[in-house]
Amino acid sequence: MNARMLMALPFAILVLSSCQQRAVRSTGSAAAPPPAVAYEAHVAAGGRVPPGGTLHNPHQGDKAVAANGALLFTAMNCDGCHGPDATGSVGPNLGVGRWRYGGADAEVFMSIFYGRPKGMPAFGGVLGEEGVWTLVTYIRSLPKADNLATESWEKP
Repeated sequence: MNARMLMALPFAILVLSSCQQRAVRSTGSAAAPPPAVAYEAHVAAGGRVPPGGTLHNPHQGDKAVAANGALLFTAMNCDGCHGPDATGSVGPNLGVGRWRYGGADAEVFMSIFYGRPKGMPAFGGVLGEEGVWTLVTYIRSLPKADNLATESWEKP
C-alpha cells in the first residue's frame, strides 16, 4: 500500500462505520393499528364474521381540517393519481361518491391507511391516524360531481 492509501484508510473506516444501521429498541409507546372495519360487505367464510371495530372521524365536517387535508393531499402527491382537486386521473375521482371498498368514513380511512390492491399504496405508516383522518375529512368536503361519465351498475 502506498502512503496515500494509508492516509485515506481511517477516513474510509469512519465513513463506513457511520453507515451501519443500529438496532432501535422499541419503547412500546407506538400506537396499535386501528381495528378492522365491520361492515356488511365483508365476506365471511363459514358464516362467521370476523370481529371489527368502529372507527369515527374525529374531524367530521371541520372546514379547517379539510383545508389542511387539501394541502396534505397535494404534499403527499395524491393528486398524481387522483388528479387535481381529486377529480380523477389514473386513480378514481373521489368526489363522485362511488366507492369500490365502501364509502363510509371508516372504510375510506382503511383504504388510505392500509392501501388496496392494484394501485392504492398504504399511507398509514407515513401519515399515522391523524394524517389519514385529515385526508378523509378533505375527501368528504369535496363537492359532488354534477356530470358523471358513467352510470352506477347498482340500482338506486
